[in-house]
Amino acid sequence: MPIILAIESSCDDTSAAVIKDGVVLSNVTATQTIHEKYGGVVPEVASRKHQINIIPVVKAALDKANVDKTKLSAIAVTKGPGLLGSLIVGVSFAKSLSLSLNIPLINVNHMKAHILAHFAEDPKPSFPFLCLTVSGGHTQIVKVTAPLEMEILGTTIDDAAGEAFDKSGKIMGLKYPAGPEMDKLAQKGNPIFEFAEPKVEGLNFSFSGLKTSILYFLKAQLKKNPHFIDENLNDICASVQYQIVYILIKKLKQAASETGITQIAIAGGVSANSGLRKALEVTGDELGWKTYIPAFQYCTDNAGMIAVAAEFSYKEKNFSDLDMVPEARLKI
Repeated sequence: MPIILAIESSCDDTSAAVIKDGVVLSNVTATQTIHEKYGGVVPEVASRKHQINIIPVVKAALDKANVDKTKLSAIAVTKGPGLLGSLIVGVSFAKSLSLSLNIPLINVNHMKAHILAHFAEDPKPSFPFLCLTVSGGHTQIVKVTAPLEMEILGTTIDDAAGEAFDKSGKIMGLKYPAGPEMDKLAQKGNPIFEFAEPKVEGLNFSFSGLKTSILYFLKAQLKKNPHFIDENLNDICASVQYQIVYILIKKLKQAASETGITQIAIAGGVSANSGLRKALEVTGDELGWKTYIPAFQYCTDNAGMIAVAAEFSYKEKNFSDLDMVPEARLKI
């Protein structure tokens, strides 16, 4: 049974995990809080922090799993997509470890790993299934016919849903990342304000116009009442969240109708959002879907999902050459 060490460094989280025979034994992540004061991830800062964090994080993952590095069967690492400087740190470290231990190297697509995180724990979806993958950088509906066979049915033509959360929160004065804080505030409010719904054909998404609608609405209200945001923060957050979730679920329903697939999953950082999770469950009950929502530790960027994806590749002996290079815009 293979024992794989996985490394994730696509953005600002340094993560390492160990998987053995389909069981994730450890999943350790070091989060960079320094980016809060900048209102977003600073690529150069992120890559330097990865250099500091990667050795202690890998050691912690091995220790927690009670696995010596000499017992490893392979090293897996995120190839992309992500921030190039951050990816280079993880890929370089993984290559060095693979070479020194004389074991295979496995490259993993970050977005595929988000989807395959559903196989880290029960219940697990059966094939084929649809997965709405939503994060700060991506919004996609993917048809998954096998662990290594996926097709993008729809994607964002401009901004991602996670970015819409964060940028809207920034306008309201919330700290980065604003998405989780907006979710907490939304649970205390009501969606009483209306925002524009972008009109996009097919299964693609657009959130740029929604962000503009929110901005203009708040500017107009602040002219009338300088304290409008402070006095209505919970309701504004609830309204923004409602509209983003409505757009996501509407497209997901369309995809399910067109494909006839009723196994439906969500993945990515935004899949931790309580509004989206609840909406998926409610819609699933109404339409007879069998729905799958990952555990919180597998929603955000983490090496556990990289490990799960890598194990599928290991079984197919889908290994990488040591001249493999990271790709910032790697596609599924």
